Amino acid sequence: MAEPAAGEAAGTGPEALGSSPVSIVVTSEADTWDIDTSSCPGCGQFVDWDKMPEAQRPAQIPRDVLDRPPKELKRLAREGCWAGSHAGRARLYPRLIQRVSCRLVTPDAPVYRDVAGRLFGKPSVSSHPLPEFLEGCPVPTYCLNPHGVTALKKILICVGALFPDITHSPLLPALAALLLHYSRDEAQCFESVSRLLASNAPHAAYIDQSFLAHQASCMTFGDLANKHCPAAHKLIAGAAADVLEVYSEWLRWLFPGLPFAYAVRVLDVFLLEGQKVLYRIALALLKQFRLSVAPAGLQGSDVKAELRAFVANIAEHVTVEKLLERAFGIRLFSRKEIWLLQMANRKALMERGITVVQRRPSFHLAVDMQNFSSSVVTAQEMRLVWSWIPERFSLFPPLLLFSTSRDGCSLQRFYTCCEGYEPTVLLIKTTDGEVCGAFLSSDWSERKKSGATSGFFGTGECFVFTVRPEAERYEWVLIKKPELAKAVPRSRQRSPSPAPESPLGSSRGSSPNHLAVPSAQRRGRLSPFLAIRHFLLPSKTASMFMCGSRDGIVIGGGGGQALSLDASLLWGHTEHCETFDNPPLCQENFQVQLLEVWGFQSA
Repeated sequence: MAEPAAGEAAGTGPEALGSSPVSIVVTSEADTWDIDTSSCPGCGQFVDWDKMPEAQRPAQIPRDVLDRPPKELKRLAREGCWAGSHAGRARLYPRLIQRVSCRLVTPDAPVYRDVAGRLFGKPSVSSHPLPEFLEGCPVPTYCLNPHGVTALKKILICVGALFPDITHSPLLPALAALLLHYSRDEAQCFESVSRLLASNAPHAAYIDQSFLAHQASCMTFGDLANKHCPAAHKLIAGAAADVLEVYSEWLRWLFPGLPFAYAVRVLDVFLLEGQKVLYRIALALLKQFRLSVAPAGLQGSDVKAELRAFVANIAEHVTVEKLLERAFGIRLFSRKEIWLLQMANRKALMERGITVVQRRPSFHLAVDMQNFSSSVVTAQEMRLVWSWIPERFSLFPPLLLFSTSRDGCSLQRFYTCCEGYEPTVLLIKTTDGEVCGAFLSSDWSERKKSGATSGFFGTGECFVFTVRPEAERYEWVLIKKPELAKAVPRSRQRSPSPAPESPLGSSRGSSPNHLAVPSAQRRGRLSPFLAIRHFLLPSKTASMFMCGSRDGIVIGGGGGQALSLDASLLWGHTEHCETFDNPPLCQENFQVQLLEVWGFQSA
């Protein structure tokens, strides 16, 4: 194996914080676990100690830390229990990784020694290329010395030899580099990486291993940013031509974007909590970015470059402790719910032609709005609406399904044109010039499952919005207030949905509604993301998303209706409702000038 060139030792990673050799603190108090460098022979041989940041405080690691319940172990990691000791991490990391559930046949340290001996044992072999799956992926070296850089390359080459199915994995080199700082030898680091690659924990993953999986993660992050960082999302959507392209770098913000001292604190919690932690911390970075640039606004059109520069200098804006505190203050949905979203994004990418074996995209994924034409909104306004909808649908260009100017003012015609399309975007322009609408996650044919009377259906991805005079979106109340609901135990069945209040005051009976339950034809379909049966809701009025009958349509309910239209599609009403916690979207009683429904044109 060739030694790295003079410039390689520095790597592509961020500069280390501090320049003095680290002080290893020996904690010998009665209630702590004794840790010093002798407890991990060989650890530190790959590290340039002049680059390594000093420990900020002594480590106080309980003797029985590995016997603590998982919830308490997560709390200790989040609080930085072992952040003050490099040797403490060296002892803990391999033991924590040994607990990761993984495939039965997983390459371990002896396998590495055997393969590395065959690959690198002959003096005549001077160099080996890095695996193809690392093409275009940064390979940070952080605080590794030249010996460590060489070891990192050897580990990555052996991963490529023993995991031939990997086609794209941006996180892998950074993760291997960080773990190598705390490994006693190459073989131990390789085994740790292998176990994370081979993890088979349900609804969880550590390392994406294909472009398809990675791009689905990027889209999932975009969806989460859209919901949990609306101000930052609006800022980026207004400055970037392609929001998804900006979010496609979310993982790079963390690795190698963050300085070593921050990155290793992320690693502390990542080993215990998996990919969901990375989403949290990237969202916290996005929130902080918006706060930091708010006074001056974005300085240029290269949003990606501004985000990279911000993350590289994160220490000027927020401490690592405060960053983690803010990250864990974000109330995300359950790991299973996020997994459902990721699988839905993955399916949409496959419909666009992305395959598991594909290394890089062969075409641009963004929707071109240049040829978009609407009688209700401009192309720029539609681009804003498109930035609000879930990423998996924004991959597809808009398709006009129904227009009152083309198809007439007929509710029956509305249903005929819209049935079979899921989801849809409803746009309304009033005679006063106001524009509002709704994103509706379910097929309008779902209304027929209620029988003679109508019931609400749809999922928590539905939202209502205004475009003119001001653009604003109002999502399901549980997105901003997830504490109002809990995840439903697997054994519990979903309660029926309530019948809607009558559109425009007409009275009607009620009946249960069987919304979004996979029918005989849909048994192979994934459960929808944010389906109400996944949650224990505080009241039935918190899930009144959409309803249709021969008398009209209603969107949003509980204490009022966000939008309701009569059968002529000429008169409507809007008011506050509990499902979306929205104000009136325009004049409360309005006359429709134009109404359009847009679907999504599949590839």
